[in-house]
Amino acid sequence: MESWSFPDDNVANLVESRRIESLPDANRRLQLHLSLIQRLALEEVMEGHQSCVNAIAWNSKGSLLISGSDDTRINIWNYNNWRLLHSIETGHSSNIFCTKFVPETSDELVVSGAGDAEVRLFNISRLSGKSSEEIALEPAALYRCHSRRVKKLAVEVGNPNVVWSASEDGTLRQHDFREGVSCPPAGSSNQECRNVLLDLRCGAKKSLADSPKQCLALKSCDISSTRPHQLLVGGSDAFARLYDRRMLPPLSSCQSKMKPPPCVNYFCPMHLSERRKSSLHLTHVTFSPNGEEVLLSYSGEHVYLMDVNHDGQGSTRYTADDVPKQLYIAPLLKETKVPSAPASSSDNLPETKYDLRRLDMCKKLVQDAAKALDDGLNLFYGIEACNEVLDGKGPEIGLALRHECLCIRASLLLKRKWKNDVHMAVRDCNKARFIDPSSYKAHYYMSEALLQLGKNKEALEFAQAAHNLAPSNSDAAQMVERIKDRLAAAEAEKSKKDNEAITKSEGRHGRLRSLGDVLIQSELSSPSQEDWYGREFSDYEEEMELDFETPVSGDEGRDNDSNILRGSLNLRFHRRDDSARENCSTDGSHGSPSSSSQHEDSSYQPEAAIDMKQRFIGHCNVGTDIKQASFLGQQGAFVASGSDDGRWFIWEKRTGRLIKMLAGDEAVVNCVQCHPFDCAIATSGIDNTVKMWTPLAEVPSMVAGGTAGPETADVLSAIENNQRKLCRNREDMLPFEFLERFRMPEFAEGTLHPFECAQS
Repeated sequence: MESWSFPDDNVANLVESRRIESLPDANRRLQLHLSLIQRLALEEVMEGHQSCVNAIAWNSKGSLLISGSDDTRINIWNYNNWRLLHSIETGHSSNIFCTKFVPETSDELVVSGAGDAEVRLFNISRLSGKSSEEIALEPAALYRCHSRRVKKLAVEVGNPNVVWSASEDGTLRQHDFREGVSCPPAGSSNQECRNVLLDLRCGAKKSLADSPKQCLALKSCDISSTRPHQLLVGGSDAFARLYDRRMLPPLSSCQSKMKPPPCVNYFCPMHLSERRKSSLHLTHVTFSPNGEEVLLSYSGEHVYLMDVNHDGQGSTRYTADDVPKQLYIAPLLKETKVPSAPASSSDNLPETKYDLRRLDMCKKLVQDAAKALDDGLNLFYGIEACNEVLDGKGPEIGLALRHECLCIRASLLLKRKWKNDVHMAVRDCNKARFIDPSSYKAHYYMSEALLQLGKNKEALEFAQAAHNLAPSNSDAAQMVERIKDRLAAAEAEKSKKDNEAITKSEGRHGRLRSLGDVLIQSELSSPSQEDWYGREFSDYEEEMELDFETPVSGDEGRDNDSNILRGSLNLRFHRRDDSARENCSTDGSHGSPSSSSQHEDSSYQPEAAIDMKQRFIGHCNVGTDIKQASFLGQQGAFVASGSDDGRWFIWEKRTGRLIKMLAGDEAVVNCVQCHPFDCAIATSGIDNTVKMWTPLAEVPSMVAGGTAGPETADVLSAIENNQRKLCRNREDMLPFEFLERFRMPEFAEGTLHPFECAQS
């Protein structure tokens, strides 16, 4: 096998290099080699829980695996023989969502967080000599200071004294075992606990330009292993936040809501920064092993990779004002003087034999992608081929080939029409226009992309520019006429609706829209499933927001005699392009904003955010709120995520290419955690088991088990089904399960979202 076939080099070469290179470096590269990943297969199904397994984590040595479940138990497993060592009855009264080994404690201390808003610490050294049967163990420390569910725990490498907990109450708290083993102290309220490191109860943003106002229900947090002062959090909006713990204010209580502290960086793909979708939120955030990158997993969206520092090659730092500039740059007009395209001689073309072979392979891949575009078949693999050419490891391919590949990929994305493909096509068109400002294809595909986004006027400008660049090309002329017809039809439809709205408003003067009106209108106007597929959110002018607000502390909002959470329901409507945001009081009444709030909004300076540098597509994340995306291996060269279809997916980090797809659960895979040193990966989900995967398959394959037969149909069918779920699920304004949640006891645990693994 030729060495360039593997982007991480040939295994034989790596083994040989251990004589020259340092042993740790070679071992890190060998841990998760591509040839090993393609042979991953199920080795062991570890039974011991009675319900969904929501959390798994390795100890630092990789000798033990810990798991937490809806059955409120913590299980500890031996990696060498997969045996269950301990099964601890924790005393939690609700689902365990997170559990960790506390570092530098000889693996004697473990910590858990659950839906009962509690954090519990256990000393498992007390279990030495006891059998693996279920054991009720008293917690060594018990923290009850959160008022909503605890969704994630974080520990610092080398620190055995502190654990951090992120909760849906909008706070991230720091628990120091040296200061006390219970919180709040006896006789005090939750609000008196002075352990709040981050108060984000007024920290959620609807868009990058908006000032933070609503509670940011935290879903995930992580501490960098290489820079422990860096803290990453994500929650109920589209933005992950990076904080420097050294710059945060002192620990405080939650007696009064604090203004969110400034963060070092926001992370959000540019096309998601202005969505204003109340349902868009993060389910998992994590640092790469070297701390230079972060991985974001969105509910109803894809997984995205970003640089911690924006000076990386593939990342961009942007502000709210940059969004229209980056996405819709003024097109090249006929009278504009066009600079000539870069000559091939100026390209830094490869010279060595290896580089020339790589260049030949890239040219062949571009030809294959062009054929896929012409045939209209195998669009997915055409895009994967372009990904390898543009982002793969190897020498520079030259500007001419890069421009051609960008245009082909943009056209393939526009034809495939999976979720957010159109935004990726816009990026490619802008990159192609940067290389060649007079590119006909870049302008033509840009007009097509803007047309799919509903930006008809901007699309017309690009179509006219493309026609001016290639007057003899009939496609551009037809595009111009098509857009003009659409603009005329849209104007006529707008006039008709305006007249109908005036007539209806006269007949129903003063009548308020009820929730029933909303649901009936939504049902009557909802398009078919086929129309949803590939449709973008930006096509819609109105959006409804539904919030359930409770007091700051969960105690005064909860009925002591019943499992009911007291609060208020707020229903708001607004237009996407409306910069004026209605303010709602806590009792749901509407009123004009106060002068102080107006002054606060006018003085707010929007922050900048770091854009994505890679997207990982294929899985589906809408069914649960705890789905992880993880870096695999000590080098983090691969990315993995669970999916709602019971599979889990592995991508090459550099190119975003799908490498492996495995069936890991009967329903949903939520957790994927790689062994610290070996080529072994643990997964869990809705099943009551933990599964261990190792490279046992005899034949390398893209699907599970290393089958040697055809696999293309299986992979494409699974991915297309997931794309349909992504495009359909979040468009339901108020699904039945959402309203049903108001009558379910679990609602009292602190959420309106029905997307949790819950016991039946």
